[in-house]
Amino acid sequence: MTSPIPAGFRLGGFHCGLKRNPNKEDLSLIVCDEDTVAAGVYTTNLVVAAPVVWDRARTPSDKIRAVITNSGNANACTGEQGDKDNAEMAGIVAKQVGVSADQVLTMSTGIIGHHLPMEKIRAGLDEVFQRLGTDESHFDAAARGIMTTDKGKKVASRQCEVNGKPVKLVGMCKGAGMIAPNMATMLSVVLTDAQLSPEQAKEILSEVTDNTFNCITVDGHRSTNDTLLLLASGKAETGEISAAALEGFKAELQQLCEDLAKQIPADGEGSTHLIEINIEGCANREDAFRIAKTVADSALVKCAITGGDPNWGRIVSAAGYSGVQFDPMGLELRVNGHLLYKEGTPVKFDEKTVSQSIKESFETDVNLRFTDGDTKFRYWSSDLTVEYVKFNSEYRT
Repeated sequence: MTSPIPAGFRLGGFHCGLKRNPNKEDLSLIVCDEDTVAAGVYTTNLVVAAPVVWDRARTPSDKIRAVITNSGNANACTGEQGDKDNAEMAGIVAKQVGVSADQVLTMSTGIIGHHLPMEKIRAGLDEVFQRLGTDESHFDAAARGIMTTDKGKKVASRQCEVNGKPVKLVGMCKGAGMIAPNMATMLSVVLTDAQLSPEQAKEILSEVTDNTFNCITVDGHRSTNDTLLLLASGKAETGEISAAALEGFKAELQQLCEDLAKQIPADGEGSTHLIEINIEGCANREDAFRIAKTVADSALVKCAITGGDPNWGRIVSAAGYSGVQFDPMGLELRVNGHLLYKEGTPVKFDEKTVSQSIKESFETDVNLRFTDGDTKFRYWSSDLTVEYVKFNSEYRT
């Protein structure tokens, strides 16, 4: 049976003791068979974790050989010791692979402000290196190793052709809370056997991120550790990729990243609904983004969806205070296909029917149509529940 994992990568996961549950992996290792192209997109938070500083300085590159991730500890706000611990973690993996520490990328996620328990990590790195493999079970173990409050692994895969050669893409991500995109609040790694240059990888990853991982929110809180990495082994031997072929590959990458990105608000801590906000008719992308994000971040809108309340006033007013200038008389609102508001006033609708459509479906579609242009845009959010408040009030205690 053919492995779904792109050629050129080995993966594994292991529990070293960072998580309390001994059955949950907390180390994830990806090793590249040869020097590999890598690009990254990172948090815009001014307060950043040690691994973000490390990776920013080393991408884009065409010489990356490994990515090591620990979960359960963010290694953020840990000062000079945090930098030393991160460098040591990279150095141990580099020695295992037989390369320089500068060829190893790092990621961490978990509680902020705690130093890494390096004794556990040292022992764990020896174990996880022995568990590397190329089949789906190894990929799944690595995907579980980056999880924190996630209910389960978040993965996606696609296949396409580039220059007549079959190409594979697989991705993993984590995130359920502290989600506010810019870039996006999560960790993610995408692997492909396409043949990309560092410049191509950086360009398409940035563009794809803007339309996927930067279009999700759970709670409006931007993380210190956001990292999205794209690694391209070149093993598909696609040769030099033309501009047209690169656009085709980028479309596949965007579909993969959209699939991964949607899984994050769908798994929002305590959430019972995935909210898809569709914007039509805005003057430009910036206006559409601001309106969508304002609606998505509204606690009142989130609570209305939780209760199955077709409260059009909360949605319309959120669009109105987004800071975007639009014609209020041209605004039209539909929820799950039901028209609720048009030309400055609510229309008659069956509240019970609309309420049931929200309650009976995990996904809720909020469509806002304007008459100021032809821009279309999508954004995803989760609802807000008592469970979210309870979970995050007890997160450390």
